[in-house]
Amino acid sequence: MSIIKDLGLLAARLLLGTILIAHGWQKVNDLGAAQAMFEGMGVPLPQVSAILAAAIEFGGGIALILGLLTPVAGVLVFLNMLGAALIAHVGNGILASDGGWELPGAIGAAALALAAAGPGRIAADAFVTRSRSATVSA
Repeated sequence: MSIIKDLGLLAARLLLGTILIAHGWQKVNDLGAAQAMFEGMGVPLPQVSAILAAAIEFGGGIALILGLLTPVAGVLVFLNMLGAALIAHVGNGILASDGGWELPGAIGAAALALAAAGPGRIAADAFVTRSRSATVSA
């Protein structure tokens, strides 16, 4: 893997992770409002769904920034954004300015791409893998 690819994956993880942390922090910071919003949108089990969304967005953002459990975090974020798009946004078209699925679609696609590509060598996942390989070799 080239250093350019590693730096590109790092940049993508840092940017997406930051967006997710901000997105999730809104829910973590005022869980009651998030639950009420979810209820108003007809999200199933809004109290539980808001907690899960907050945890996946905030925790997934941290995991992606660190490059820790990247495939798991990426898939969970993708599924969370897919649910958001289908439940709250798809009826409004594509554009975010109209309440459409543009933002959850972009976040979900980026998260799925990172899950598939992996975090690159500048990541906690890569460090753990290198440490295990060194331990097994010794």
